[in-house]
Amino acid sequence: MKIGLRLLLGYFLIVAVAGYFVLSIFVQEVKPGVRRATEGTLVDTANLLAQIARLDMKHGDAAYGQLAQAFAQLNQRPIGANIAGIRKDRNEYRVYLTDGRGKVIFDSGGQALGQDYSRWNDVYLTLRGQYGARSTRMIPDDESSSIMYVAAPVIEQGQIIGVLSVGKPNSSMVPVIRRSERRILLAGAVLLGIALAIGLGFVWWINRSISRLVRYADGVAQGEAIPLPQMGSAELAQLAQALESMRLKLEGKAYIEQYVHTLTHELKSPLAAIRGAAELLQESPPPATAKRFLTNIEQQSARIQQLVDKLLVQARLESRPGLELAPVALQPLLRQAIAGKEAQAAQRGITLQTRELADATLTGDAFLLGQALSNLLDNALDFTPAGGTISIQGARLEQHYQITVSDTGSGIPDYALDKVFERFYSLARADKAKSSGLGLNFVLEVARLHRGTIRLHNLQPHGVAATLTLSL
Repeated sequence: MKIGLRLLLGYFLIVAVAGYFVLSIFVQEVKPGVRRATEGTLVDTANLLAQIARLDMKHGDAAYGQLAQAFAQLNQRPIGANIAGIRKDRNEYRVYLTDGRGKVIFDSGGQALGQDYSRWNDVYLTLRGQYGARSTRMIPDDESSSIMYVAAPVIEQGQIIGVLSVGKPNSSMVPVIRRSERRILLAGAVLLGIALAIGLGFVWWINRSISRLVRYADGVAQGEAIPLPQMGSAELAQLAQALESMRLKLEGKAYIEQYVHTLTHELKSPLAAIRGAAELLQESPPPATAKRFLTNIEQQSARIQQLVDKLLVQARLESRPGLELAPVALQPLLRQAIAGKEAQAAQRGITLQTRELADATLTGDAFLLGQALSNLLDNALDFTPAGGTISIQGARLEQHYQITVSDTGSGIPDYALDKVFERFYSLARADKAKSSGLGLNFVLEVARLHRGTIRLHNLQPHGVAATLTLSL
């Protein structure tokens, strides 16, 4: 399982568990909360109606007094109230009045008139000066049939002369309770949805940052010169810096090891030639032979010097942490590189031909690009015979600039096509010794630093085309 998915599941599980407990507490508190609020309303109503009942009992007309007349006319027309989407058309109170002994002398429902209610908690406690209330099921096995009663004393001259009890079916509160529960559950679902969206955003950010590091590591593994990505947090930035530091140390170690091996291999031949010539000179050969040996020593020394100089340039290029970025106009850069080779081409009897030099500007290092172009032209000059032609073309292709250097030389053998960019790999020239084998490798490194490519392919019937493509 991916780390992003694990983080998302863990985060969502924590939010879901916390939300479950909070929502369950809210839902469990809805029903008792509504009933407590209703009980408070019943207390107020009972105490208010007890004052009306006191006047009726004082006049000895409880069964037909003002309270009885009010309830007789109460439901003659629908109330028509819309309470937050809940329709209320009739009064749901049941009111009964007992005398001082608990006998019912008025019942708004007409069910208990004349019955003894002195043992019911609401009447029993109220007659003794306490708070009287009860909840009774009309159907013993049906909780929804329960009715909540709250009583208030009817007091005359400091004496309790009766009890007025107001009842309200709990079923009348069900729509309010259900609506509250639905709203709480809906709010919980919205909360979980928001939490999930936040979690997804957080995981996307984490995955995006980790993907940048993965792409960076993959690019380094493939030998690409890619910059260190910018991270969005201090911890990830620290991790990125640690990876970069590790890469530099590993590359530095491998770089030194590789250079020691290659330099040792390349220096073997000229050093052996110098040592052999020196041993022969110790035998005092004829002057002509001695001169030939001295010339050989001089040539091999120059070869060693050239190899060391080019290695230093190559090492500085490959160890650069980054480019000296600046806008570079490619057309003047190409013209400058061509002009620098005109005298050398004329001396060898080679024609430099400019076909097309489109104008374009990229952000890069002008010195490195100029050196790469010079190496491509030198390579073409080395393999083009007298009377041959070297053509240079620069064309813009959408977001890329393509530089093509074509010659009419002997071409590249098939076995060498995949090796010409390797360090120290060189082919024999017709009129001079092998080169250091670092020129094309230098061009390859410059192309990588500029997010470009370099490709060589043979032309028909003869010749080679070097194509350097740079990203604009």
